[in-house]
Amino acid sequence: MHFRYLGRSGFKISEITYGNWLTHGSQIENDIATACVRAALEVGISTFDTADVYANTAAETVLGAALKGERRESLEILTKVFGPTGPKGHNDVGLSRKHILESIDGSLSRLQTDYVDLYQAHRFDYETPLEETMQAFADIVRQGKALYIGVSEWTEEQLRAGAALAKQLNFQLISNQPEYSALWRVIEDRIVPTSQELGISQIVWSPVAQGVLSGKYLPGAPLPEGSRATDERGGAGAVKRFLSDDVLTRVQNLAPIARELDLTLAQLAIAWVLQNDNVATAIIGASRPEQVVENVKASGVTIPTELMSRIDEVLGGIVERDPVRTSERSPAAREA
Repeated sequence: MHFRYLGRSGFKISEITYGNWLTHGSQIENDIATACVRAALEVGISTFDTADVYANTAAETVLGAALKGERRESLEILTKVFGPTGPKGHNDVGLSRKHILESIDGSLSRLQTDYVDLYQAHRFDYETPLEETMQAFADIVRQGKALYIGVSEWTEEQLRAGAALAKQLNFQLISNQPEYSALWRVIEDRIVPTSQELGISQIVWSPVAQGVLSGKYLPGAPLPEGSRATDERGGAGAVKRFLSDDVLTRVQNLAPIARELDLTLAQLAIAWVLQNDNVATAIIGASRPEQVVENVKASGVTIPTELMSRIDEVLGGIVERDPVRTSERSPAAREA
């Protein structure tokens, strides 16, 4: 396993992170979830990403139980705050001081730890003054409940404003967690240059484009039984945008490039995002331990420049690059 610094800090994380969105507490049984976490630990993954909103807090509980007994100092535990949790009342959502301070205590209890290494604003909150949000994060850092602060799916303007306030409050904003894959490159034009300037790294989710870049979805063929694309409660909506025959045909045309590198298509997809110097880690999920073992082989892979160019040629115009798509990720009004 290779490790990278997160942002302009001395904090290192594994360049493959195990994430439990859509799986723990919902799609898979707890014993399989624990087996996946054990597999991650065995192959050298030390960084684990979750969120209180995943399975309405159940994902944090499952992860905390699975990591129990591990040396805490050898782990990097990441979680997030924003989405509606609990009974989803009027203060059970957003980035208000009340919700943040109550949420961190809930997360620590469920994760069975005294602190998280990185606490992330899961989205931008248009209904709470940014000053209030950043002051709450500063207080959590000073209390020792979180060592570092990050965000997820913030625009370049939001990153600049957040980083400026963090500096005034004497803590660092060191990370952003956006979607990023060879098919979804909306961060490249604005987010990445801004982040490099500010000392912020990317913790990227969905590097395999919801499984589409694994090649398991074939053009003109029925959707594989039990796949994410068939689960209306567990991510089918996110996959549909990639399921056109044009996209699926081009993904299949990446297979010769993967073979040249002795990689599977999924490994190629993960290795591809790690070629970006601003990416600190790629989050992988799993419903079986063997998926973890296979995908971690993308760590340390260097894709030659000529093959990166060939990937671009194969994918062509199907790649989404519009930076405006980032601003669509944060709701203008809270759900609750």
